[in-house]
Amino acid sequence: MSTSTSNLSDLEEIDRFEQAIQAFNAGQLDMDRMTAVRLQHGVYGQRQHAMHMFRMKVPGGRLTPDRLEAVADIVETYSQKGIAHVTTRHSIQTHFVPLDSTPAAMRRIAMAGMTTREACSNTVRNLTACSLAGVCPRERVDVTQHLDDAVKHFLRNPLNQQLPRKFKISLSACEEDCAQALLHDCGVIAIEKDGQHGFMIKAAGGLGHKPREAIVVEEFIPERELLFALEALVALHNRYSDRTRRAKSRIKFLVERFGEQGFLEKYREEFERTSQALAAQAYTKGEWRQPAGGEGPGPGAPRKLFAQRQTGLFVLPVALPAGDITPVQLRGIAALLRTHGLSEIRTTQDQNLSIFNVPQASLAALRSGLAELGLREPVTGDNVVACPGTSTCRLGITASPVIAPKLSGGKADLRIRVSGCHNGCAQPETGDIGIYGEGKRVHGKLVPHYQMYFAGSGMKNGALAMKGPALPVVRIKQAIERVQEAHLASGETSFFSWARAQSPDYFRQLLADLAEVKEEELQSVMRDYGDAADFRVLNLGGGECAGVSQALIGSNFFEAAHEREYRNALVFQRKLDEALHCNEAILRLLGSGVVQLLGGLRQDDLSRISGQLRQLAPGALAEEFARITGGLDHDAEISNEALAEISAAVDGWTIQAATFATEKDAQLDLAEALPIVPAGGENAVKGVAAVAGATQECGVAA
Repeated sequence: MSTSTSNLSDLEEIDRFEQAIQAFNAGQLDMDRMTAVRLQHGVYGQRQHAMHMFRMKVPGGRLTPDRLEAVADIVETYSQKGIAHVTTRHSIQTHFVPLDSTPAAMRRIAMAGMTTREACSNTVRNLTACSLAGVCPRERVDVTQHLDDAVKHFLRNPLNQQLPRKFKISLSACEEDCAQALLHDCGVIAIEKDGQHGFMIKAAGGLGHKPREAIVVEEFIPERELLFALEALVALHNRYSDRTRRAKSRIKFLVERFGEQGFLEKYREEFERTSQALAAQAYTKGEWRQPAGGEGPGPGAPRKLFAQRQTGLFVLPVALPAGDITPVQLRGIAALLRTHGLSEIRTTQDQNLSIFNVPQASLAALRSGLAELGLREPVTGDNVVACPGTSTCRLGITASPVIAPKLSGGKADLRIRVSGCHNGCAQPETGDIGIYGEGKRVHGKLVPHYQMYFAGSGMKNGALAMKGPALPVVRIKQAIERVQEAHLASGETSFFSWARAQSPDYFRQLLADLAEVKEEELQSVMRDYGDAADFRVLNLGGGECAGVSQALIGSNFFEAAHEREYRNALVFQRKLDEALHCNEAILRLLGSGVVQLLGGLRQDDLSRISGQLRQLAPGALAEEFARITGGLDHDAEISNEALAEISAAVDGWTIQAATFATEKDAQLDLAEALPIVPAGGENAVKGVAAVAGATQECGVAA
């Protein structure tokens, strides 16, 4: 079992981030660029002025005692609220952190090998996996090993710096799919087919605006091709997803745009490229096994003591109310783990914790120690997940963390999922009962409502939840209880099966009296939970989920850096003609980017780009571009020496173009997107530290 990802931190990038904050404070960096910089480093703006959420990535949810203590130090020292919050995507975040404190916080978690890099923004986000990967008797392979490969590959990868929008990946260790591929941009499922071990790949799923179930893009691929498939999907998203309309820029909308078959064709084109470029890359060879029988944990994690496949060892779940935990509790758990010789604890999709490898002899002492910290195992009815809602999120409409403790999954221990807006960070479309907050006009007044969903599951044979009625907030608890009573009265054990067996209008009819608000009842439904005043939706200028305007030239430079990495890999494999095409792509990206920076039209034809450059930027930059492009000849067989000469010229022109671009826009920071320069050339590109980028993230879904 893999217990942790290797050190993910980078102290030099934290130094650059601190310099960007100093430039912002000095008025040398505008708000949009500063927002893009901090989002790339996992720092998200709150609805409270000058306060920020600080998100720490936890790949696969795996933590150690040292990392628990690092999180405790961050929360205690830098958060004005003093609470750590576990997200539905395994990350840990803390709120009410001043911006100037964030570099010091980053350095503290870096001491434990953790990072915030790409925890927000338009990137491949924190990777999630089965909460029992490595110990589940049903698993085919420990997918945390494959997760580690992907984490290391995508972190700080040029391809992953300025995607059109975020990209989320899950890995499941068997066909039960506890990591819920259905709702992900990319979901990986370990399978066996015709006696061979490998993976099924699903893609283009998503929640929030226009929920869509993922489609199968690979029925089966062997281990060695897994990374090819992951990168192909990220590259497809980068190449084709909409960069201008933020509401349409997730990869799920490409299925709508191209159709399912068209999407698969585009994927196969990208896969052909990635399989060539990454052919020489090492890959994990897992220890595959035949699954044993027994009950699976379901989505999230086990809610009771779970026997591992390792004889005599158990997983002990720890319930966190609303996903919150204090520094005292974090340090207390770390001390308990050390006392009992334990090294691994994980965050879970249902915002709890799980302690691994617990011998039977240690169970009583661990339970006693947890009780002294005010913690316990989950109990029936407390499977309630909520996002921060209006407590901190700029997009929040309702107070989801206030109502969540008042709700219960009842005797059937249903999964209740509560989101403060339609973005669905608490994943309401995958709960037994899910709700999200919205405002609705009733008799001319704005009334807080929750939109209801029923019978969702992202696992095998699951489906996104069915949409039900919208009800005033103050009636939602009664509505949930009424639905639970109807389910229990039916005698059907499975809520999923029972709910989907009902007629299309069943839930609307069942809750019709609660949905209707008579004029004389209006005053009784005007307030959200915890509010002393009538409901209103605050206009905070749009949340950072809506994105930050990004400089297109920055995106072009990072995509060109990705092409450069492919070129170098292909040269190593002696695929010289393919490498030459990469040089051509670099010139096309950067030449067109410079043209558009100067107000010209986007072009794909190199000769037309060259003509526009001569018109808009006459001089050495345009002439060198014309010289290089004029020397490209795909008809003749190219030698290694000739390709090396062209590549050197392309890299030199890249430096020229970056210098030109940063002179036009002093806030551009292209340093991470540039080739290694000759000695003395490290200052060729100057500019204030800022990454032109954007984000789509809010609430609890890291």
